[in-house]
Amino acid sequence: MDLRIEFDRGTLLCFATPAASPHRLPGMRWDARVDCYRAPARYYGPILEQLQAEGIVADDAVRVAVPPFRFSSTPALRPYQAAALDAWRLARGRGIVSLPTGSGKTYVAAAAIAEYRRGALCLVPTKILLDQWHGMLSRLLGGTVGRYGDGSHDVLPVTVATFESAWRQMHQLGNRFDLLIVDEVHHFGSGLRDEALEMSAARWRMGLTATPPDCDAESALIELIGPVVFKLSIADLAGGYLSGFELIELRSELTQEEREEYEVARRTFAGVSDHFRSLAPEASWSDFMRWAARTPQGRDAIAAWHRARRVLSLTDAKNRMLGSLLDRHRGSRVLVFTADKQSSYRISLAHLIMPITADIKRRERDDMLSAFQQGTIRALVSARVLNEGFDVPAADVGIIVSGSLGEREHTQRVGRLLRPAPGKSAVIYELVSEGTSDVPQARRKRRGLE
Repeated sequence: MDLRIEFDRGTLLCFATPAASPHRLPGMRWDARVDCYRAPARYYGPILEQLQAEGIVADDAVRVAVPPFRFSSTPALRPYQAAALDAWRLARGRGIVSLPTGSGKTYVAAAAIAEYRRGALCLVPTKILLDQWHGMLSRLLGGTVGRYGDGSHDVLPVTVATFESAWRQMHQLGNRFDLLIVDEVHHFGSGLRDEALEMSAARWRMGLTATPPDCDAESALIELIGPVVFKLSIADLAGGYLSGFELIELRSELTQEEREEYEVARRTFAGVSDHFRSLAPEASWSDFMRWAARTPQGRDAIAAWHRARRVLSLTDAKNRMLGSLLDRHRGSRVLVFTADKQSSYRISLAHLIMPITADIKRRERDDMLSAFQQGTIRALVSARVLNEGFDVPAADVGIIVSGSLGEREHTQRVGRLLRPAPGKSAVIYELVSEGTSDVPQARRKRRGLE
């Protein structure tokens, strides 16, 4: 045998004679420390494809043998879910499926697992989603599913793991699974945790998201997961597979004191921001933040930006309007979204509604959500905790007091209200301060729903 491939802590080692020309294989670079060629584990599939195309038989010692397994059921798919799975198949099992919140992305993943019958690792960003995915896959597939993260370390042929746990342990997990599924894949493509995907030898990869990656992350995700192969928006499914909804924008004025504080902060920020844009017109927000952090003037601009956002997060008029809306929808189940944790607590105290924040422990949070589903609690307020991973089909009114994360955040929040229920039609209010950055931001966010 002229060529042997092994897995080594998230990489592939290639031992070969010069005649085998291992340097031609995807991702391979000479590593003098071990006197052989090495590549990131993600190149395992492309390497096998090239070897097969050239008729080269290698001694493949990469994969850990997975005991045969068969689940007792296969999830039934809606037409658009089946179409998404078909598109992923046609892309040779590599790509991103973009479907709105509440449309059943987990079903597409479960169907892929049931069809391929290979070891599958499902990555999720939070402990909440770890619980949801573990329970959902166990139910849909009718079998035992492993759980890795939040104190659990059960590795089974099909396992759900948090991003953090996968990143820390992929040197051990990377060669145990043929199928890698990444929920909320837009979190990847521009950060340290990308190493988790680099270190996986999974040949087939599926990314799931309600909001496709932005330009900065898209090219990296094409390499790590694949391109977007299927996409539907909220507008495509609302009124059918998702609840219908009405989006109402309510504008209000700042008080004189709020206006003065906002304008001073805005001018301080704009002076530095405009100068940077003249120097680097194509630069991103991250580029600006790194540049600004280097100088006292830049740091003052960043602080001013935060002050301006803080003014808009809960103005006097927004607070009064929120009270009026809560009173109007006294018989509904209402989700209130804010920009930050401090605003959540202010609203909670002012209007006597329950806050959901990262400070609240899992058991208390689960009890609160259960009470909300049953109608014992009629309203919840959250900054970002409810954006991803919460299943709250009982909610039929949303009030977006403020937000600072743009189209992706807005789409996720609207999606929280659109999980279908008999006879349900949601209403979503967005509170906007006239003559501020709220106005263009609201316009951009609405475009994200189209």
